[in-house]
Amino acid sequence: LPIFGRDFNKVLSPGDYGKGELNVVVEIPTGSNHKIEWDRERACFMLDRVEPTVFAKPCNYGFIPQTIDEDGDELDALIITEQPLTTGIWLKTRILGVMKFVDDEEVDDKIICVPEDDRNNGDAYQTLADLPKRLIQQIEYHFNHYKDLKKPGSTKVVEFAGVDVAKEVIAKATRRWDEQ
Repeated sequence: LPIFGRDFNKVLSPGDYGKGELNVVVEIPTGSNHKIEWDRERACFMLDRVEPTVFAKPCNYGFIPQTIDEDGDELDALIITEQPLTTGIWLKTRILGVMKFVDDEEVDDKIICVPEDDRNNGDAYQTLADLPKRLIQQIEYHFNHYKDLKKPGSTKVVEFAGVDVAKEVIAKATRRWDEQ
């Protein structure tokens, strides 16, 4: 297969999320206004749309292999790093929590995580409380407003919750995958 012809859902598991470890595939780098999505049927990435620049992603955005969220897509992940990551790479991450989120009346939760081995900051981020408050505010603002020019009020951050709630969300998403 060509380098980008691998199906992440066949070669990666969700990881040992019970221990707080998660495999995540990067779709959108921090700062990008390109809505890049994993196309499960074709096993490749596609540019779904170009968002207004003002709605560039405040953090890396990706998905967890072999999971299905309530919206029918792979469970989303927000990956916190100081530099943007590249579309198409995967990494082992540490779960910090979950952003409970509703998009157009559908549950579309986002697992918040960091690289499992971040020597640059000495693995300083162990829980959501370790993240800069301003970053959490930016993430919340972004997701509450990124569709305002097209469909105002259609998105809502419900809450940020810790690792235990995140693990429950992941467990349900892996069960959905297994049932499909």
